Amino acid sequence: MVFRADRVLAVLQKKREAFAAFDQGTSERRERYRQAMEKLCRWSRAEITEKIAPSAFPGALPTQEWDLYSSWRVPFQQKWNSYEESYEWARPVIKDVPTFAVDGSQIYPSKDLSIPVALVQIGWYENYHCDQGLYEKDIQVDVLTPKDLEVRDSGEPKESIVNKRRFQMETGKVAEYIWQSQPGSRKLAFLDGVLVATFAEAFDSKSRDFYVECLLQVLRASEQNRIPVVAYIDTAYNSDLVTLLRNCFDLPEAPYLHDAQLLSSWLEWGDRTPFFVCACSGVLNPQEGILSRYQEMQGRVGFVYLRTNNNFPARLEIPVWVYEAGLLDWLVDLVRCEVIIGRGYPYVLETADQVAVIRNEDRNLFLRLMQEWASRENLNLRLSRKTLSKLQRRRV
Repeated sequence: MVFRADRVLAVLQKKREAFAAFDQGTSERRERYRQAMEKLCRWSRAEITEKIAPSAFPGALPTQEWDLYSSWRVPFQQKWNSYEESYEWARPVIKDVPTFAVDGSQIYPSKDLSIPVALVQIGWYENYHCDQGLYEKDIQVDVLTPKDLEVRDSGEPKESIVNKRRFQMETGKVAEYIWQSQPGSRKLAFLDGVLVATFAEAFDSKSRDFYVECLLQVLRASEQNRIPVVAYIDTAYNSDLVTLLRNCFDLPEAPYLHDAQLLSSWLEWGDRTPFFVCACSGVLNPQEGILSRYQEMQGRVGFVYLRTNNNFPARLEIPVWVYEAGLLDWLVDLVRCEVIIGRGYPYVLETADQVAVIRNEDRNLFLRLMQEWASRENLNLRLSRKTLSKLQRRRV
Protein backbone atom coordinates (compact mmCIF):
# COMPACT_ATOMS: atom_id res chain seq x y z
CA MET A 1 0.00 0.00 0.00
CA VAL A 2 1.29 3.45 -0.96
CA PHE A 3 1.93 5.88 1.88
CA ARG A 4 -0.80 8.56 1.77
CA ALA A 5 0.77 11.80 2.93
CA ASP A 6 -2.44 13.73 2.35
CA ARG A 7 -4.34 11.56 4.84
CA VAL A 8 -1.63 11.88 7.46
CA LEU A 9 -1.66 15.65 7.06
CA ALA A 10 -5.45 15.69 7.41
CA VAL A 11 -5.25 13.85 10.73
CA LEU A 12 -2.45 16.12 11.93
CA GLN A 13 -4.55 19.15 11.11
CA LYS A 14 -7.46 17.80 13.16
CA LYS A 15 -5.16 17.31 16.14
CA ARG A 16 -3.28 20.58 15.79
CA GLU A 17 -4.66 22.02 19.03
CA ALA A 18 -3.25 19.15 21.05
CA PHE A 19 0.21 19.82 19.64
CA ALA A 20 -0.16 23.57 20.14
CA ALA A 21 -1.23 23.16 23.79
CA PHE A 22 1.74 20.92 24.49
CA ASP A 23 4.14 23.35 22.82
CA GLN A 24 2.74 26.30 24.75
CA GLY A 25 3.01 24.54 28.10
CA THR A 26 6.57 23.46 27.38
CA SER A 27 7.55 26.95 26.22
CA GLU A 28 6.19 28.55 29.39
CA ARG A 29 8.14 26.23 31.64
CA ARG A 30 11.26 26.57 29.51
CA GLU A 31 11.08 30.34 29.97
CA ARG A 32 10.80 29.98 33.75
CA TYR A 33 13.85 27.74 33.79
CA ARG A 34 15.73 30.11 31.50
CA GLN A 35 15.12 32.94 33.96
CA ALA A 36 16.27 30.69 36.78
CA MET A 37 19.51 30.02 34.91
CA GLU A 38 20.24 33.74 34.82
CA LYS A 39 19.45 34.11 38.53
CA LEU A 40 21.71 31.23 39.48
CA CYS A 41 24.67 33.00 37.89
CA ARG A 42 24.45 35.45 40.80
CA TRP A 43 24.74 32.65 43.35
CA SER A 44 28.03 31.38 44.69
CA ARG A 45 28.93 27.71 44.85
CA ALA A 46 28.50 27.83 48.63
CA GLU A 47 24.99 29.28 48.32
CA ILE A 48 23.98 26.61 45.80
CA THR A 49 25.44 23.84 47.94
CA GLU A 50 23.58 25.08 51.02
CA LYS A 51 20.28 25.27 49.15
CA ILE A 52 20.46 21.76 47.73
CA ALA A 53 21.91 20.15 50.87
CA PRO A 54 18.60 18.51 51.94
CA SER A 55 18.45 16.50 48.70
CA ALA A 56 20.54 13.34 48.40
CA PHE A 57 20.47 13.56 44.59
CA PRO A 58 19.94 17.23 43.61
CA GLY A 59 20.85 16.64 39.96
CA ALA A 60 24.31 18.18 39.88
CA LEU A 61 26.89 19.61 42.27
CA PRO A 62 28.84 22.73 41.25
CA THR A 63 32.63 22.69 41.49
CA GLN A 64 35.06 25.53 42.05
CA GLU A 65 34.75 26.35 38.35
CA TRP A 66 31.32 27.82 39.08
CA ASP A 67 32.84 30.56 41.23
CA LEU A 68 35.60 31.06 38.68
CA TYR A 69 33.26 31.77 35.75
CA SER A 70 29.91 32.67 37.43
CA SER A 71 28.25 31.63 34.20
CA TRP A 72 27.00 28.62 32.30
CA ARG A 73 29.60 29.39 29.66
CA VAL A 74 33.32 28.74 29.69
CA PRO A 75 34.33 30.51 26.48
CA PHE A 76 36.61 28.98 23.88
CA GLN A 77 38.97 31.72 22.79
CA GLN A 78 39.98 30.34 19.39
CA LYS A 79 38.11 31.69 16.34
CA TRP A 80 38.62 30.62 12.74
CA ASN A 81 37.45 31.65 9.31
CA SER A 82 37.74 28.23 7.68
CA TYR A 83 37.97 24.54 8.37
CA GLU A 84 41.60 24.61 7.30
CA GLU A 85 42.40 27.12 10.06
CA SER A 86 40.69 24.97 12.69
CA TYR A 87 42.58 21.91 11.48
CA GLU A 88 45.87 23.77 11.72
CA TRP A 89 45.02 24.56 15.36
CA ALA A 90 44.12 20.95 16.10
CA ARG A 91 47.22 19.31 14.61
CA PRO A 92 49.81 20.43 17.21
CA VAL A 93 47.33 20.05 20.09
CA ILE A 94 46.65 16.37 19.43
CA LYS A 95 50.04 15.49 17.97
CA ASP A 96 51.52 12.30 19.50
CA VAL A 97 48.52 11.87 21.82
CA PRO A 98 46.91 8.47 21.18
CA THR A 99 43.12 8.38 21.20
CA PHE A 100 41.19 5.14 21.44
CA ALA A 101 37.54 4.18 20.93
CA VAL A 102 35.46 1.02 20.78
CA ASP A 103 32.00 0.35 19.38
CA GLY A 104 29.88 -2.71 18.77
CA SER A 105 27.11 -4.26 16.72
CA GLN A 106 25.14 -7.48 16.83
CA ILE A 107 22.97 -9.99 15.06
CA TYR A 108 19.98 -10.88 17.21
CA PRO A 109 18.45 -14.36 17.35
CA SER A 110 16.14 -14.84 14.40
CA LYS A 111 13.39 -17.19 13.30
CA ASP A 112 15.45 -17.64 10.15
CA LEU A 113 17.48 -20.22 12.09
CA SER A 114 15.93 -23.21 13.83
CA ILE A 115 18.52 -22.96 16.66
CA PRO A 116 18.66 -19.72 18.71
CA VAL A 117 22.02 -18.09 18.08
CA ALA A 118 23.33 -14.53 18.15
CA LEU A 119 26.53 -12.76 17.15
CA VAL A 120 28.19 -9.83 18.90
CA GLN A 121 31.08 -7.93 17.33
CA ILE A 122 33.09 -5.07 18.76
CA GLY A 123 35.63 -3.04 16.86
CA TRP A 124 38.25 -0.65 18.13
CA TYR A 125 40.46 2.03 16.69
CA GLU A 126 43.53 3.70 18.13
CA ASN A 127 45.05 6.68 16.36
CA TYR A 128 48.55 7.66 17.48
CA HIS A 129 48.37 11.08 15.76
CA CYS A 130 52.03 10.83 14.86
CA ASP A 131 53.91 11.93 11.75
CA GLN A 132 54.15 8.30 10.59
CA GLY A 133 50.35 8.06 10.49
CA LEU A 134 50.28 4.95 12.69
CA TYR A 135 46.98 3.50 13.87
CA GLU A 136 45.48 0.17 14.93
CA LYS A 137 42.13 -1.40 14.05
CA ASP A 138 40.77 -4.77 15.06
CA ILE A 139 37.62 -6.65 16.00
CA GLN A 140 36.51 -9.24 18.53
CA VAL A 141 33.50 -11.51 18.02
CA ASP A 142 31.43 -13.77 20.22
CA VAL A 143 28.71 -16.25 19.28
CA LEU A 144 25.93 -16.70 21.83
CA THR A 145 24.58 -20.24 22.12
CA PRO A 146 21.08 -21.28 23.23
CA LYS A 147 22.54 -21.72 26.72
CA ASP A 148 24.01 -18.20 26.66
CA LEU A 149 20.65 -16.86 25.51
CA GLU A 150 18.81 -18.58 28.36
CA VAL A 151 16.15 -19.91 26.02
CA ARG A 152 12.94 -20.72 27.89
CA ASP A 153 10.25 -23.24 27.11
CA SER A 154 8.65 -20.66 24.85
CA GLY A 155 11.76 -20.72 22.65
CA GLU A 156 11.96 -16.92 22.67
CA PRO A 157 15.45 -15.76 23.66
CA LYS A 158 15.86 -12.30 25.11
CA GLU A 159 17.46 -9.58 22.99
CA SER A 160 18.49 -7.95 26.25
CA ILE A 161 21.03 -10.73 26.78
CA VAL A 162 22.67 -9.83 23.46
CA ASN A 163 22.70 -6.15 24.42
CA LYS A 164 24.32 -6.99 27.76
CA ARG A 165 27.03 -9.04 26.11
CA ARG A 166 27.81 -6.24 23.67
CA PHE A 167 27.98 -3.70 26.50
CA GLN A 168 30.19 -6.02 28.54
CA MET A 169 32.58 -6.49 25.62
CA GLU A 170 32.74 -2.77 24.82
CA THR A 171 33.39 -1.61 28.38
CA GLY A 172 35.70 -4.54 29.01
CA LYS A 173 37.85 -3.54 26.03
CA VAL A 174 38.09 0.06 27.25
CA ALA A 175 39.11 -1.13 30.72
CA GLU A 176 41.65 -3.51 29.19
CA TYR A 177 43.13 -0.71 27.08
CA ILE A 178 43.50 1.47 30.17
CA TRP A 179 45.14 -1.25 32.27
CA GLN A 180 47.57 -2.11 29.48
CA SER A 181 48.67 1.52 29.18
CA GLN A 182 51.65 2.97 30.99
CA PRO A 183 50.23 4.56 34.17
CA GLY A 184 49.72 8.27 33.77
CA SER A 185 50.57 8.31 30.06
CA ARG A 186 49.17 11.03 27.83
CA LYS A 187 46.33 9.35 25.97
CA LEU A 188 42.53 9.47 25.93
CA ALA A 189 39.97 6.68 25.72
CA PHE A 190 36.54 7.46 24.27
CA LEU A 191 33.38 5.62 25.24
CA ASP A 192 30.46 5.84 22.82
CA GLY A 193 27.82 5.97 25.51
CA VAL A 194 27.71 6.96 29.16
CA LEU A 195 29.56 6.61 32.42
CA VAL A 196 26.34 7.04 34.43
CA ALA A 197 23.93 4.28 33.42
CA THR A 198 20.66 6.20 33.71
CA PHE A 199 19.27 4.11 30.85
CA ALA A 200 19.39 1.05 33.13
CA GLU A 201 16.91 2.47 35.64
CA ALA A 202 14.08 1.01 33.57
CA PHE A 203 15.49 -2.52 34.01
CA ASP A 204 15.20 -5.03 36.84
CA SER A 205 17.58 -4.82 39.79
CA LYS A 206 19.90 -7.57 38.52
CA SER A 207 20.27 -5.87 35.13
CA ARG A 208 20.93 -2.50 36.74
CA ASP A 209 23.73 -4.01 38.77
CA PHE A 210 25.15 -5.67 35.65
CA TYR A 211 25.45 -2.42 33.69
CA VAL A 212 26.79 -0.51 36.70
CA GLU A 213 29.46 -3.14 37.33
CA CYS A 214 30.62 -2.89 33.70
CA LEU A 215 31.04 0.87 34.06
CA LEU A 216 32.66 0.60 37.48
CA GLN A 217 35.42 -1.44 35.86
CA VAL A 218 36.12 1.45 33.48
CA LEU A 219 35.96 4.12 36.19
CA ARG A 220 38.21 2.18 38.56
CA ALA A 221 40.74 1.43 35.84
CA SER A 222 40.83 5.08 34.78
CA GLU A 223 41.28 6.47 38.28
CA GLN A 224 43.78 3.87 39.46
CA ASN A 225 45.92 3.86 36.30
CA ARG A 226 45.49 7.62 35.71
CA ILE A 227 44.38 7.25 32.10
CA PRO A 228 41.58 9.69 31.19
CA VAL A 229 38.35 8.40 29.68
CA VAL A 230 35.45 10.42 28.29
CA ALA A 231 31.95 9.29 27.43
CA TYR A 232 30.72 11.31 24.47
CA ILE A 233 26.93 11.66 24.16
CA ASP A 234 26.10 13.50 20.95
CA THR A 235 22.35 13.72 21.62
CA ALA A 236 21.77 13.89 25.37
CA TYR A 237 18.41 14.05 27.11
CA ASN A 238 19.79 14.26 30.63
CA SER A 239 18.10 16.69 33.01
CA ASP A 240 20.69 16.99 35.80
CA LEU A 241 20.90 20.78 35.53
CA VAL A 242 17.13 21.02 35.15
CA THR A 243 16.84 19.17 38.46
CA LEU A 244 19.43 21.47 40.04
CA LEU A 245 17.44 24.54 38.99
CA ARG A 246 14.20 23.03 40.26
CA ASN A 247 15.79 22.36 43.65
CA CYS A 248 17.27 25.84 43.88
CA PHE A 249 14.13 27.77 42.93
CA ASP A 250 11.30 25.34 43.76
CA LEU A 251 10.23 25.23 40.13
CA PRO A 252 7.50 22.94 38.80
CA GLU A 253 8.36 19.61 37.23
CA ALA A 254 9.44 19.90 33.60
CA PRO A 255 9.68 16.35 32.22
CA TYR A 256 10.19 17.47 28.61
CA LEU A 257 13.04 19.87 29.32
CA HIS A 258 16.61 18.69 29.12
CA ASP A 259 19.95 20.28 29.87
CA ALA A 260 21.23 20.55 26.32
CA GLN A 261 18.06 22.34 25.26
CA LEU A 262 18.42 24.97 28.01
CA LEU A 263 22.14 25.46 27.41
CA SER A 264 21.95 25.81 23.66
CA SER A 265 21.56 29.60 23.62
CA TRP A 266 24.49 30.05 26.01
CA LEU A 267 27.16 28.21 24.06
CA GLU A 268 28.89 28.94 20.77
CA TRP A 269 31.13 26.43 18.97
CA GLY A 270 33.89 25.21 21.26
CA ASP A 271 32.36 26.71 24.41
CA ARG A 272 31.70 24.42 27.33
CA THR A 273 29.95 24.64 30.67
CA PRO A 274 31.74 24.60 34.01
CA PHE A 275 32.44 21.15 35.39
CA PHE A 276 29.68 19.62 37.53
CA VAL A 277 29.67 16.45 39.60
CA CYS A 278 26.80 14.23 38.58
CA ALA A 279 24.17 13.74 41.29
CA CYS A 280 21.22 12.70 39.14
CA SER A 281 18.07 11.57 40.91
CA GLY A 282 16.13 8.46 40.05
CA VAL A 283 13.34 8.52 37.49
CA LEU A 284 10.95 6.37 39.52
CA ASN A 285 12.36 7.16 42.96
CA PRO A 286 14.16 10.53 43.20
CA GLN A 287 15.98 9.40 46.34
CA GLU A 288 17.30 6.18 44.83
CA GLY A 289 18.82 6.80 41.42
CA ILE A 290 21.30 4.67 39.56
CA LEU A 291 24.20 6.43 41.30
CA SER A 292 23.17 4.83 44.60
CA ARG A 293 24.64 1.61 43.13
CA TYR A 294 28.01 3.15 42.25
CA GLN A 295 29.66 2.30 45.58
CA GLU A 296 32.88 4.32 46.04
CA MET A 297 32.38 5.91 42.60
CA GLN A 298 29.02 7.50 43.46
CA GLY A 299 30.46 11.02 43.52
CA ARG A 300 33.33 10.38 41.13
CA VAL A 301 31.66 11.11 37.76
CA GLY A 302 31.26 14.61 36.43
CA PHE A 303 30.17 16.25 33.21
CA VAL A 304 30.36 19.28 30.98
CA TYR A 305 28.35 20.24 27.93
CA LEU A 306 30.34 21.20 24.85
CA ARG A 307 29.10 22.84 21.65
CA THR A 308 30.53 20.75 18.82
CA ASN A 309 28.13 21.43 15.93
CA ASN A 310 24.90 23.25 15.05
CA ASN A 311 22.74 20.89 17.10
CA PHE A 312 22.28 20.96 20.86
CA PRO A 313 25.52 20.77 22.86
CA ALA A 314 27.06 17.34 23.39
CA ARG A 315 27.45 15.94 26.89
CA LEU A 316 30.85 14.74 28.06
CA GLU A 317 30.87 12.49 31.11
CA ILE A 318 34.31 12.53 32.73
CA PRO A 319 35.82 11.00 35.88
CA VAL A 320 36.17 13.56 38.67
CA TRP A 321 39.84 12.69 39.13
CA VAL A 322 40.55 14.22 35.69
CA TYR A 323 39.21 17.56 36.93
CA GLU A 324 41.06 17.26 40.24
CA ALA A 325 44.32 16.54 38.40
CA GLY A 326 44.00 19.72 36.31
CA LEU A 327 43.53 17.76 33.07
CA LEU A 328 40.02 18.92 32.17
CA ASP A 329 40.97 21.66 29.69
CA TRP A 330 43.50 19.33 28.05
CA LEU A 331 40.86 16.61 27.69
CA VAL A 332 38.23 18.96 26.27
CA ASP A 333 40.76 20.32 23.78
CA LEU A 334 41.39 16.76 22.58
CA VAL A 335 37.66 16.28 22.10
CA ARG A 336 37.54 19.51 20.10
CA CYS A 337 40.40 18.22 17.96
CA GLU A 338 38.63 14.93 17.27
CA VAL A 339 35.44 16.79 16.38
CA ILE A 340 37.36 19.04 13.97
CA ILE A 341 39.04 16.05 12.32
CA GLY A 342 35.65 14.32 12.08
CA ARG A 343 33.93 17.49 10.82
CA GLY A 344 31.31 17.62 13.58
CA TYR A 345 31.67 14.26 15.33
CA PRO A 346 34.76 12.69 16.97
CA TYR A 347 36.71 10.93 14.24
CA VAL A 348 37.94 8.22 16.58
CA LEU A 349 34.36 7.23 17.47
CA GLU A 350 33.21 7.41 13.87
CA THR A 351 36.02 5.11 12.78
CA ALA A 352 35.38 2.61 15.58
CA ASP A 353 31.76 2.45 14.45
CA GLN A 354 32.86 1.72 10.87
CA VAL A 355 35.15 -1.05 12.10
CA ALA A 356 32.45 -2.67 14.25
CA VAL A 357 29.39 -2.37 12.03
CA ILE A 358 27.74 -5.56 10.77
CA ARG A 359 26.21 -4.93 7.36
CA ASN A 360 23.31 -6.81 5.84
CA GLU A 361 25.66 -8.80 3.61
CA ASP A 362 27.64 -9.75 6.75
CA ARG A 363 24.45 -11.10 8.28
CA ASN A 364 23.83 -13.20 5.19
CA LEU A 365 27.37 -14.54 5.37
CA PHE A 366 26.88 -15.41 9.04
CA LEU A 367 23.74 -17.38 8.22
CA ARG A 368 25.56 -19.23 5.46
CA LEU A 369 28.52 -20.00 7.73
CA MET A 370 26.17 -21.30 10.43
CA GLN A 371 24.42 -23.55 7.92
CA GLU A 372 27.66 -24.98 6.51
CA TRP A 373 29.28 -25.47 9.91
CA ALA A 374 26.20 -27.18 11.36
CA SER A 375 26.09 -29.50 8.38
CA ARG A 376 29.74 -30.54 8.89
CA GLU A 377 29.14 -31.07 12.60
CA ASN A 378 25.93 -33.04 12.02
CA LEU A 379 23.86 -30.53 13.97
CA ASN A 380 20.16 -30.20 13.31
CA LEU A 381 20.08 -26.61 12.11
CA ARG A 382 17.66 -25.45 9.44
CA LEU A 383 17.23 -22.17 7.61
CA SER A 384 13.76 -20.98 6.76
CA ARG A 385 12.69 -21.44 3.14
CA LYS A 386 12.40 -17.67 2.77
CA THR A 387 15.97 -17.15 3.98
CA LEU A 388 17.34 -19.87 1.71
CA SER A 389 15.66 -18.18 -1.22
CA LYS A 390 17.21 -14.83 -0.31
CA LEU A 391 20.68 -16.32 0.06
CA GLN A 392 20.43 -17.99 -3.32
CA ARG A 393 19.47 -14.69 -4.94
CA ARG A 394 22.08 -12.65 -3.05
CA ARG A 395 25.29 -14.61 -3.19
CA VAL A 396 27.75 -13.10 -0.69
